Amino acid sequence: MGSTQQQLKTDLAEALRAKDEFAKSNIRMLMAAITTEQVAGASPRELSDDEELEVVAREQRKRKDSAATYADAGRRDLAEKEAAEAEYMARYLPAPLTGDEVETLVAEEVAELRAQGETPSMKHMGPLVKAVNARAAGRAEGKVVAALVRSALNP
Repeated sequence: MGSTQQQLKTDLAEALRAKDEFAKSNIRMLMAAITTEQVAGASPRELSDDEELEVVAREQRKRKDSAATYADAGRRDLAEKEAAEAEYMARYLPAPLTGDEVETLVAEEVAELRAQGETPSMKHMGPLVKAVNARAAGRAEGKVVAALVRSALNP
């Protein structure tokens, strides 16, 4: 059992004692998502800490997307609920990188590509995005990374 799952169990016990329905339902959703990921595939397996964080990040991303969809449809009540759930889930994730930090990672990867004798072009977009995402370790959104890489390749 990873540290995220252990933290969720501890927090669930606290939420049960405090009769905090919002926290209880969010923690149970996250625990269910982690359990589903553990049993997905040919055989059950234990998730690493990084894999557990990926599951939490994926669930948070779903809530953010749902909140945006509900807001566009004029359902403020549901949008606020989804946004609050996404915000609650953020406590289990590492602090996100700032825009400047992501730009620095992109610049470093582009500089490394130049150091290898390559001239950065759009054909390098995929490998650069993958390298930056690996260095960001889930602390930056993929679309933000892709946009910054694209702008670095098209000055």
